[in-house]
Amino acid sequence: MNRQQRRASAKQPGKSPTSPPRPAAADFFESALRLLRDGQLVEAETSCRQALAVEPDHADALHLMGLLCQVGRRYDLAIAWFAQAIRKNPAVADYFFNLATVLQHQDRVDDAIKSYDRGLVLKPDFAAGWYRLGELLLQQERRDEARLSFGQALKVDPRHLEAANSVALLDFHAGDYQFAIAGFDRSLAIKPNDPGALHLKGVCQLRLKRFDEALVNIGRALAQVPDHPEVICNYGLVLHKLGRDEEAIVHFDRALALKPDLVETLNHRGSALAELHRFDEALESFDRAVALRPEFADVHWNAALLRLLLGDFENGWPGREWGRKCRAVGFVERSFAQPLWLGEAPLAGKTILLHSDEGLGDTIQFSRYAPLVAAHGARVILEVDAALHPLLSGMDGVALCVPRGGSEVDDFDLHCPLSSLPLVCRTRLQSIPATPYLPALPEAVVGAWQARLGPRKAFRVGLAWSGNPAHGNDRNRSMRLRELAPLLDCDVTFVSLQKEPRAKDRACLQERGGIVDLTAHLANFVETAALISCLDLVITVDTSVAHLAGALFRPTWILLPYTPDYRWLLDRSDNPWYPTVRLFRQDATRDYARVVERVRTELQALITASRASAR
Repeated sequence: MNRQQRRASAKQPGKSPTSPPRPAAADFFESALRLLRDGQLVEAETSCRQALAVEPDHADALHLMGLLCQVGRRYDLAIAWFAQAIRKNPAVADYFFNLATVLQHQDRVDDAIKSYDRGLVLKPDFAAGWYRLGELLLQQERRDEARLSFGQALKVDPRHLEAANSVALLDFHAGDYQFAIAGFDRSLAIKPNDPGALHLKGVCQLRLKRFDEALVNIGRALAQVPDHPEVICNYGLVLHKLGRDEEAIVHFDRALALKPDLVETLNHRGSALAELHRFDEALESFDRAVALRPEFADVHWNAALLRLLLGDFENGWPGREWGRKCRAVGFVERSFAQPLWLGEAPLAGKTILLHSDEGLGDTIQFSRYAPLVAAHGARVILEVDAALHPLLSGMDGVALCVPRGGSEVDDFDLHCPLSSLPLVCRTRLQSIPATPYLPALPEAVVGAWQARLGPRKAFRVGLAWSGNPAHGNDRNRSMRLRELAPLLDCDVTFVSLQKEPRAKDRACLQERGGIVDLTAHLANFVETAALISCLDLVITVDTSVAHLAGALFRPTWILLPYTPDYRWLLDRSDNPWYPTVRLFRQDATRDYARVVERVRTELQALITASRASAR
């Protein structure tokens, strides 16, 4: 065949030899995927580009280019490739999820959230997507939306551990410890004995004062992570709350050996040492914590209370002001346009608002300073808790007493919290103002109580055995009524001053009988004060009744724990704040039974002396 014939033949269909078929885009794409899985990123990108050369609109190849750029941390390019893939095929959820991941790397959180939202519309059963969306929402402090997102993850996959933990942590950080415990229980159902969930469940129980349960769960966590300093510290903290301070210090020291700059541990260690009356070591531990973190309010507060307990008022009062920065202390903070007065500016001709900022007992104790402030030439407005307003109205030197939460007071020049007044007045042990300062009680109210009590048949003794159960030291301050049983055989008329007794104490009141209980008539502190004025003696634990009886200058015996609140000081049976008070302290055994026995002996002696003087 000559050349001309060959040319003619070539033009006829089916007559020429066939060329190898050109690879399709899908082939290059599959090759790129295999290379990516094998870690051959350069070769994978080459194959991917070959796929796009054949088919520029191949959405999966565009998406794969985005993944390759993402792996190589070329995030701007990754975003561009993902965006192209989405434009070509907006019905693929994974495109949106991977775009969201890269946007997150670029701190474009709002855009990442939108991308997750669009992906989850297409693929609502993707638990990991709901979880990641929840994380981003949490990053923006959108906690309620984050909770819903984590909840959706758990709805899709009830065993999604990270989502379960996140829900529990949301409750934990919100202070909803009961809900957090339920959340950590769900986590533990997915992963039994997880040390993180066990530890935080125990911390929740610690903060709910369920110390025995907390010890079990934190102990289980510690068994699995024996060298975790925070877990060791919290185990020691529970021991401290249970009064097992020697053991607690062993754990605090071990935590510090692992992490010497753990200031929370130094703070708790100082508190435990103070409970053991190892005061120099306690202050040294507090000082170490302050040196490491000078703005750590909790340790300043604890050190200040210890210094006040030891009688070091000069350093104690300034340190106590740190309590305003302690979330756990619970000061009632007020915000005013008028300036705070701490003694610098002259008061003559000024109106000053003195406002209560702590508990009822503290307000009774520190209201004594109002007349001293008035003596500087100021017009004094006293704002107190509504429960104390009737009692403190009419105090000498106070122009106006108002209840907190009523009509706002705004016509004043300066303000000062009541509990700052000992600092302002430079109070020292020798200069505590201890003269009567409460207004006179209405004669009609006192007469009504005399009538309720009836004719005096015996020595009258008021009893109060427990304080506010929410108080941080309630475990040590309060007693059970049954513990006072040795007193109840004394030949006196016992009168209950215990408002809202706890369930077991209420049952004991009903069983024992013999205690006059007229507390249903104690509508306010004026009524309680009037009742106390009709008694010969008040026996109480450290609660607002102790302050009220002391401020009324009535004979008062206070039963105190081994390490009491700062205002009762140490190693003395009297108290400079309240001259008619007598203190009965636990010894190192921390046993109230011994205290009650001493009180019984003294009460019998007092009864004998009273009868002798009546003859």
